Amino acid sequence: MASNEQLKAKVEEALKEIRTFLQTEGGDCELVDVSDGIAKVKLTGSCAGCPFAQITLTMRVEKIIKERVPEIKEVVNVAE
Repeated sequence: MASNEQLKAKVEEALKEIRTFLQTEGGDCELVDVSDGIAKVKLTGSCAGCPFAQITLTMRVEKIIKERVPEIKEVVNVAE
């Protein structure tokens, strides 16, 4: 099993692809933490207040992270 640091690196790599899409809409996404198969991310910019943020998180962010990093079972958005 990969360590949390290895998983974080893999998730960060997947986020690079996702960020390109989010940034075209004025948003972004930061990785907060990875533990127990859960990636905690923070949607920022226009994504933070968007009414479609949960859909973006599930259909775009979570889907791509899970495809690239199968060890991740869930992606959750955390707010400050």
